[in-house]
Amino acid sequence: MYQGSAGRLCSALRDVPALCASSLRQQPHHSPVKRRALSPPLLGSLASFACCHNLAGWIGEAPGKAVPTSGASTATVPTSVTPGTTSRTATRSVCSMGNSTSRLYSALAKTLRSNPAVSQHQEYLQQSDHDQLDPKDLLEECQVALQDRPPRLHREFVVLSDDSRNQSFRVMQWNILAQALGEGKDNFIKCPMEALKWEERKYLILEEILSYRPDVLCLQEVDHFFDTFQPILSRLGYQCTFLAKPWSPCLDVEHNNGPDGCALFYLQDRFQQVSSAKIRLSARTLKTNQVAIAETLRCNDTGKLLCFAVTHLKARSGWERFRLAQGSDLLRNLESITQGSTIPLIICGDFNAEPTEEVYKRFASSGLNLNSAYKVLSEDGESEPPYTTWKIRPSGECCNTLDYIWYSHHALKVNSALSLLTEEQIGPNRLPSFNYPSDHLSLVCDFSFNEEPNRLL
Repeated sequence: MYQGSAGRLCSALRDVPALCASSLRQQPHHSPVKRRALSPPLLGSLASFACCHNLAGWIGEAPGKAVPTSGASTATVPTSVTPGTTSRTATRSVCSMGNSTSRLYSALAKTLRSNPAVSQHQEYLQQSDHDQLDPKDLLEECQVALQDRPPRLHREFVVLSDDSRNQSFRVMQWNILAQALGEGKDNFIKCPMEALKWEERKYLILEEILSYRPDVLCLQEVDHFFDTFQPILSRLGYQCTFLAKPWSPCLDVEHNNGPDGCALFYLQDRFQQVSSAKIRLSARTLKTNQVAIAETLRCNDTGKLLCFAVTHLKARSGWERFRLAQGSDLLRNLESITQGSTIPLIICGDFNAEPTEEVYKRFASSGLNLNSAYKVLSEDGESEPPYTTWKIRPSGECCNTLDYIWYSHHALKVNSALSLLTEEQIGPNRLPSFNYPSDHLSLVCDFSFNEEPNRLL
């Protein structure tokens, strides 16, 4: 069933484990972080959240669909718990929240607290109200939740320029795999279903993001925006924008979390928004199911303008001409937004197209002076990586390069790029897995402005 933001929040809140985040030693900005187990006493005591037994009127509706207003369950919960004492109990409708000292608890509870519909239940939201989360603490919380899983796979940055971090900005592109599709439609025959459970997979996704701490984050297949990514990342200082697909395949999956779509996040202490556009892509004159977000931002350090775009083109073979039409439509929109490439541009996306496809060639030859950032990892600087996605389905093994970060090479330069996982690291069962949450690899690059941006125009 499709649920609105409140219903999705309640669903997520049930899953938040009992965690207690303590201080994390300062890590270099791009160093992978090994998980380390914390002893049980540090995890703190359990708490529960009495979740709106009258939430039926707060659950959103999908266009044209009636929504069952279920979600609260009847359970016996402690109304007060003190170590060494017997707690009083009462029967009421609840959503289990986990530990009230959890940063995830705090972020998600803050979102609920801000809605007037639950103001009468604020006595159960006892976590102090902080405006910001500490990414180091939240990263450690993820590590605690994942301590029984294999460690993160190590990836190194290939450094091309020694520009300081203060003069550069980091961009992350990632198709994170929609939860409904991963569990219900994609049929990864070598991936155990247990590895796909959202209760832990969300921590793997957050761990990947927090480990690299991008200034701009572009995601595809996001179907947990309102209950996970928006409430958490907004409290890490990100401005968050989401655009759902009009006819998301997630809605065909029972117990889905709503439609998937594209999301764009940027750190507000690095950028300020000048304009934002949500685009439904067309193929010739036909409106399609694919979307894009384009936001023009002003860099706080330099005062310069930048346009960031995120998209996800039509999947599957046989749709090459359709993708070409969608890509051409996106380029036309971006040419207008950037005033004919006057404003530098970065486009992130899962294009579902190999470098041999016409849509790739259209981007490479467009008047927007675009180049693909990950070509810098090749020996000749002209070749794409051998793969950005690697999975096994009933139809066979798929190893393809489909994901890209395009940038205005006359105005920007790539200072570093995150290396891809090796075949040995990925393993024979391919992706996703217990130690990697998506069938697509994340792409991460550090950019800076060229000193003479007009020299190649």
